[in-house]
Amino acid sequence: MIFTDSFVYMPELNTPRLRLRRLTMRDAADIYHYSRDAEVARHVLWDAHRSISDSRDYLRYMLRRYRSHEPASWGIEWRQTGEIIGTIGFMWIQSDNSAAEVGYSLSRDFWNRGIMTEALKAVIDHGFMGMNLNRIEAQHETTNPASGAVMRKCGMRHEGTLRQRLYNKGRYVDVELYAILRSEYSSRTY
Repeated sequence: MIFTDSFVYMPELNTPRLRLRRLTMRDAADIYHYSRDAEVARHVLWDAHRSISDSRDYLRYMLRRYRSHEPASWGIEWRQTGEIIGTIGFMWIQSDNSAAEVGYSLSRDFWNRGIMTEALKAVIDHGFMGMNLNRIEAQHETTNPASGAVMRKCGMRHEGTLRQRLYNKGRYVDVELYAILRSEYSSRTY
């Protein structure tokens, strides 16, 4: 079984360059800074934010999820500046199967610097050590291979292509499914 307290309270997770923490309404300007970028929004299920009001709406949604103890995202804070540069969190959790799916987005200003790999490793560590999960999975559109590279660097294994799995921005898209199991995590070498 999952240790629900570890999820309900969403503890702060720290890495050498990042602090993963609950979002607050004070993060609206940072969220808007990267969420308005069409390239950042291209492969995720949300549209680029058109105004800071969109970012505030997103934050209100996240705060409701925190209060309801539903799967939610941490803000990815860049320690050097205190700025929120992305989000990462669980999209769903299945207690009966001790499984969860993780999803993420990151400001283009921080792409190709190993930042999302660092954040995903922290969330995977928390999922197995803090929540007692058996399986953590993630998916990315086939047209976004950089996301698959992040997953592989974190020890996730490719399990297949799911044809037209999602309807995103007016089209059906194929996705690549990755996962890591507790037994693989225990013997990881990254």
